[in-house]
Amino acid sequence: MSKYIYQTEGVCSMQISFDIDGEIIRNVEFLGGCNGNLKAISKLVDGLTVDKIESVLKGNTCGRRTTSCADQLAIAVRQAYDEIN
Repeated sequence: MSKYIYQTEGVCSMQISFDIDGEIIRNVEFLGGCNGNLKAISKLVDGLTVDKIESVLKGNTCGRRTTSCADQLAIAVRQAYDEIN
């Protein structure tokens, strides 16, 4: 299991950290952003695969932004997976 830290772009949260074990993501934590919503996202994705997280969250936008914290998480987990494989 590896700890991964991703610096977000274009959203209120500044950073996402999580553990990756093969394709499984655990212990997602956001630094900054909408605390309650991001805690909920973290709980909902715990134990899911990179593919599942990406299929559900990739492309999600926030207001007029072209991305969101959820979209940034999808990008982060794919990047982490690609880097270790």
